Amino acid sequence: MKYDFDIAVIGGGAGGLFAASVANGLGAKVCLIEKKRLGGDCTWFGCMPSKALLKSAAVANLFKKYHEFGINLSGNFKLDTSGVMPHVQDVVQEIATHHPEEVFEKRGIKVVFGTPSFAVKDTIEVGEIKIKSRKFILCTGSHPVIPPIEGLKEINYLTNENVFDLKQLPESLIVLGGGPIGIELSQALNRLGVSVYIVEMMPRILFREDSDAAVVLENKLKSEGIHILTGKKAIKFTAGKGKIIVTLEDNDKKQEQLSAENVLVAVGRAPNLEGLNLERAAVAYSQAGIKVNSYLQTTNQDIFACGDIAGPYMFSHMASYQAQVCARNALFKSIAWQKVDYTNISWATFTDPELAHLGLTEEEARTKYKDIKIYKTGYASCDRAITDLEKDGLVKVITDKKGYILGAHIAGTNAGELIHEFILAKSLKVPLEKLSWPIFIYPTLSELVKKTAAKPLLEKAGRPFVKFLIKLLKSK
Repeated sequence: MKYDFDIAVIGGGAGGLFAASVANGLGAKVCLIEKKRLGGDCTWFGCMPSKALLKSAAVANLFKKYHEFGINLSGNFKLDTSGVMPHVQDVVQEIATHHPEEVFEKRGIKVVFGTPSFAVKDTIEVGEIKIKSRKFILCTGSHPVIPPIEGLKEINYLTNENVFDLKQLPESLIVLGGGPIGIELSQALNRLGVSVYIVEMMPRILFREDSDAAVVLENKLKSEGIHILTGKKAIKFTAGKGKIIVTLEDNDKKQEQLSAENVLVAVGRAPNLEGLNLERAAVAYSQAGIKVNSYLQTTNQDIFACGDIAGPYMFSHMASYQAQVCARNALFKSIAWQKVDYTNISWATFTDPELAHLGLTEEEARTKYKDIKIYKTGYASCDRAITDLEKDGLVKVITDKKGYILGAHIAGTNAGELIHEFILAKSLKVPLEKLSWPIFIYPTLSELVKKTAAKPLLEKAGRPFVKFLIKLLKSK
């Protein structure tokens, strides 16, 4: 049978762009189909605009703390944040220029814009165009979940898909959801002058994080004036005079009301599956996403899936990782196939302080292993943290009884950068103590890694036999 392409990639976000590039690099004839515009959520609604907003908020917050650094200002000093959202939109537009369709066309990747829908197992329709391909890689991303709460549809609520389009920031905001998206936006907007209330159903915010790390951030948010209401859920919204009123209910059915100028919904994300007609392609799916095996192959042996629609982790770096697995498995014979491996899964929440997560939390490790060891180092023990007035922070590493890393969690400035040293050690199966052997540059925050890694060695040095051996080896 004659095919138009070796691989058709559905979705032009982080996963799709990477899958198309890898397949093209391996010599395949590739078609990339995107519904709207290249770049995906990360570029337009997620990682990029949120990080630009967080940076502006961090600068504003630094201005407010000038006196802590021994600086005095004369005359009137007033922050005007009216230009922040236009700045964020400018940053997004600049980043969007990094992956124009012309670049992919020049590489030999055919780019088609439109709404894709399977006609049969090996053919997808985009409007009147029919594209036949040997293999398909699905990576259509996800969208915000909108819970079925009374009155929510009647108010002009915000999500991560429209909050960055605001021309003017609200005076007050109720944020539904204490996950990474809700927390990042809450801190950024609060630092820019918005009064923020976070409503979370779980007993604490960021429930997927190690509790010791999460509490560092929670305390910081509260100290900055953010109101955090945990163990409560929104059951009703009503519009008042220039305000939105939300009725909250706790586990004992006790109710209370909050009011704010607007509401941001950040309770989770759902896969983009609508309109694909996956039944025609014999691809099994559910509300959670497309069913895939350990090779990211769907129930149709010629169709693979990656990113948010495949799960289990909704991060751009995971989509890219899965994309290269999909491209390899779609092109090669099964003898050369690669399984996905989430053993060293990691992520970061880019608040201030940042949270970085690798592997198991302490609770997960205690459930899975009989003997574990915990090593903690406070940022206040690091000279560079002291010079930068960044003493509020924690490095926490969990190992098995042999000293191999099971999990690492950092709450503090530059946590998203520091965690990579532990990622390398865990991925390469290097015991924690060996990270203390190299010479680290002074003064840097990376010394926190060295200090933490030295603790297993200090433990060993305290053992009676080791003490005896040291005594024997000492020169007279």
